[in-house]
Amino acid sequence: MSLLESIDDPRELRRLAAEQLPALAGELREFLLHTVARTGGHLSSNLGTVELTLALHYVFDTPYDRLVWDVGHQTYAHKILTGRRGQMGGLRQWGGISGFPRRDESPYDTFGTAHSSTSISAALGLALAARAKAERRKVVAIIGDGAMTGGMAFEALNNAGVHPEADLLIVLNDNDMSISAPVGALNRYLARLLSGRFYASARDAAKQVLKAAPPPLLALARRLEEQAKGLVAPGTLFEEFGVDYYGPIDGHDLHALVPTLQNLRQRGGPRLLHVVTRKGYGYKLAEADPITYHGPGRFDPAVGVKPPAVAPRPSFAQVFGHWLCDMAQADSRLMAVTPAMCEGSGMVEYASRFPQRYFDVGIAEQHAVTFAAGLACEGLKPVVAIYSTFLQRAYDQLIHDVALQKLPVVFAIDRAGIVGADGATHTGAFDIPALRCVPGMVLMAPSDENECRRMLSTAFALDGPSAVRYPRGAGVGASVDRGDLSTLPLGRAELRRQARAPAGRRLAILAFGPVLHAALQAAEALDATVVDMRFIKPLDIQMLQGVAAGHDALVTVEEGAVRGGAGSACLEELQRLGWQLPVLNLGLPDDWVEHGDPAQVAAAVGLDAAGLLRSIRERFSGLLGEAAGAQRQAANG
Repeated sequence: MSLLESIDDPRELRRLAAEQLPALAGELREFLLHTVARTGGHLSSNLGTVELTLALHYVFDTPYDRLVWDVGHQTYAHKILTGRRGQMGGLRQWGGISGFPRRDESPYDTFGTAHSSTSISAALGLALAARAKAERRKVVAIIGDGAMTGGMAFEALNNAGVHPEADLLIVLNDNDMSISAPVGALNRYLARLLSGRFYASARDAAKQVLKAAPPPLLALARRLEEQAKGLVAPGTLFEEFGVDYYGPIDGHDLHALVPTLQNLRQRGGPRLLHVVTRKGYGYKLAEADPITYHGPGRFDPAVGVKPPAVAPRPSFAQVFGHWLCDMAQADSRLMAVTPAMCEGSGMVEYASRFPQRYFDVGIAEQHAVTFAAGLACEGLKPVVAIYSTFLQRAYDQLIHDVALQKLPVVFAIDRAGIVGADGATHTGAFDIPALRCVPGMVLMAPSDENECRRMLSTAFALDGPSAVRYPRGAGVGASVDRGDLSTLPLGRAELRRQARAPAGRRLAILAFGPVLHAALQAAEALDATVVDMRFIKPLDIQMLQGVAAGHDALVTVEEGAVRGGAGSACLEELQRLGWQLPVLNLGLPDDWVEHGDPAQVAAAVGLDAAGLLRSIRERFSGLLGEAAGAQRQAANG
């Protein structure tokens, strides 16, 4: 039996001698690599945290001591060591375990997370709760250097600094640096020295002695301490927050990590350990190209990720990226803003061609939106590329800083609707209900790639706030004219299929976004009219009235939250106009959408063609008549 096979619980890990940990780290990294190669998932970040995860579970009494991970896609080693090694074959698959920490999945997952910069806030709450309950538990927040760019992390640091009673250790996992051998050795020694009892006792004694010193002498002593530490450790910023700083230390050196963490475990108050790791560590291909291996699909570890033999259809993100470059070439006012999503949002070419007009503000969604508002105030035309689920974090800024001031900011909302393996935390379910209630907002949903391009041009031409929401991945393969920057008529839908059914059996489906194509398939079996609504706000009232007048029932379909969504907007308008006819609203349910293959998820929530047929027949069996019943029996039988 290998060392890893003997570990089903961190208690078994803690029975090992410290000298066995490097060998276990090698086995763990190998298992992790081959697991992700079979399932797909986040690889580079997880390879980089193997030793750190081992050391944390080895030193701390988890789950009594709390580990709070930031972002969450760096927790595969954590899952493997906490009793889920046998479930890793179903990682991010339908019915399998999540790729992120989930409180309902394991008692070791202290706090659910998949977005950034939340760990210090949550961990501070846990630490102060433990104190309030007279529990002597330790709390550790593990946060990456990228997540430290988020304002929430600094808000938490600011608050932690005024709570010296909080037993909180913050581990800053810095994977954007490398440590040369001599500097690494020096910093390893320094971190162990600074975290040890001798230094801590000496510093505490000095504080007691200097309490009675005159203020000028006390100020001088503090400056001397910070200047001395600043020669070898960049911790002044954290110390100014009232958080004791230790490090930096090599995050792949277990002989340094374990004793340093053991020392810091004995300390109290808010403290920060700076560890330096490397994304993709231990797998040369991932070390050389951590972006490609950040979230690969299935691949052969011996060969690595290879481009597909047949070029895939362009994704909506690529369509956006091409449009961005073409429009920037045509209009020098275009400025592109993204909160650390350059590659995911398809902006690599733009960033290379227009570096002076490209702004990656880091993982700081609130700042991104208000920054764009500032650009717009001076006559520029900012385009904010942001995922639907990340836009939620900047909702106040969108309302107060953009919409209230009627500024022409374009929101290119990627990952709208079902996202697949990333699950509930990344599903773009709420942008339609959130945005359509904002005065002056124009909101569009393209059904294919070419419509997406034209909608982006339409949004850019407006003199007020607008948004185009589009899904993750490729569309149906519609031809896109790179030379076309033409716009669509504002608020105009498009009739895509006309029903031939006689009066009394006429059904119309109003589709918003790419779900149009499933609606067209269902409409063939139902002989229903289908409208590509295109605009969620403003709705095409003329089309809505015409469809209501010529049909006996309506169905709305959207890949977003059905409560308060585009279908609700149609109901509101029909009521305002005095129309009374049965309407079925279909969309994402009032529940959390689980992870899995996008097609499986769509089928599970009833948004594939079969699901639409089933829901419509159940709701309108009388309207559709005996023919529909016969069709249903044939389909079932």
